[in-house]
Amino acid sequence: MFLPFVFKSPFSPLGSVRTATKRAGGTVRNHGGSPGKRLGLKKFSDQHVIPGNIIVRQRGTQFHPGQNVKMGRDHTIYATAPGFVRFYKEKWMSSDRKFVGVVLDRGEKLPRDEAALGRSRYCGLVNLGPAKSGQSSPARL
Repeated sequence: MFLPFVFKSPFSPLGSVRTATKRAGGTVRNHGGSPGKRLGLKKFSDQHVIPGNIIVRQRGTQFHPGQNVKMGRDHTIYATAPGFVRFYKEKWMSSDRKFVGVVLDRGEKLPRDEAALGRSRYCGLVNLGPAKSGQSSPARL
């Protein structure tokens, strides 16, 4: 018995081969799902800061707090006195540590030589600026 035509199925070995209409995309490793945390230096050397200004946002202690700055619980370093930012290194154990500090005058350098220059003092509770008219000026010591 002779069949005049052969039934071709797309799934049979004699039929046509189906090809992909889209190429394989592969996988993504970290998915890029979280936004950046905006870490890094926020104020640079010799920039003026006021108390509360964030100087460095960091994970861990790449920079350590120096004079007139403090470190928050997420290792953010912020100013505690008005002045100018200074970065410096000090010998610590067998390597150098990077420190951030704030000096009150633009020409000062850190680390400060307190034996020669005396202590640097800042008191945020006393207003040493000119008194406004109509107000009595506080007694200066």
